[in-house]
Amino acid sequence: MGRSGFRSASRTVKPKILVQLDTDAQPSVFDSVVAIDAGVDHLLRHQGITPANVRDRVHGAIFTRGPADLRYTAIFIGGSDVAAAEEVLAEVRRSFFGPLRVSVMLDPSGANTTAAAAVWAARQHLPLQSSTAAVLAATGPVGQRVVRLLARAGAKVRVASRSQSKAAAVCDAVRAKFPDARLTACAAASPEETAAVLAGANMVIAAGAAGVQLAAHDALAKAGVRVAIDLNAVPPVGLAGIEPTDRAVDREGIIAYGAIGVGGVKMKAHKAAIQRLFEANDQIFDAEELFEIACSLG
Repeated sequence: MGRSGFRSASRTVKPKILVQLDTDAQPSVFDSVVAIDAGVDHLLRHQGITPANVRDRVHGAIFTRGPADLRYTAIFIGGSDVAAAEEVLAEVRRSFFGPLRVSVMLDPSGANTTAAAAVWAARQHLPLQSSTAAVLAATGPVGQRVVRLLARAGAKVRVASRSQSKAAAVCDAVRAKFPDARLTACAAASPEETAAVLAGANMVIAAGAAGVQLAAHDALAKAGVRVAIDLNAVPPVGLAGIEPTDRAVDREGIIAYGAIGVGGVKMKAHKAAIQRLFEANDQIFDAEELFEIACSLG
């Protein structure tokens, strides 16, 4: 073989392998399609993943390539149970040792990428550090991550839920990660309580369940809200008067984003994160890292 042939062989790039670990009985079709669209060469899908059975999958990923080639293997952790996926991530990290590790992305139910996109949208119009944010349905998977990201950015956050004790638990969990977080646990089980949560807030992010209206449009206007982001696309939407397709639309003086409007940024961040997994073999993409990726997209 000629000298040029050896140069070509030395530059051979390994195929990109993504190991999709799903806690559900069937791997997510959505996550699989996004991975393929992001340019993964081979997608290995595993279902029913638990902390008890994940170690062998991880070792299969890290023992089959040399340390220099492990950047071409990565893990995606998904599923509908966010807490279960977080437990799997913890066990995945414990399964690594020395240089034998691969990059990992955590996005069960799209909670991390959705929260990242929502806070990215708010950041386009308001300085987060000097803002007061009301997060409605803050105890759900997406809401908790929205609170985390806003707190990390320095915003004052009103953490609202029908149960004030559950809201307080979210505050405690976020403060454990960010001790200086400025959080207030709030009950929002009635229109009157919701109005009190919104009063004086310059942004609101609604992260409620599908088909549940959390606030009327006139309540937002009376409160002086400047930016309103609703992450529910199923009628009735979470924030009345906002259309799911809204993206920075002026709704009677309020800059509005709907679930589909935010979804475009979420999808871009999801694909970009998958692509960046293969830049190194020691990255962990949780909510904070995915938010930074979303912001880097412009």
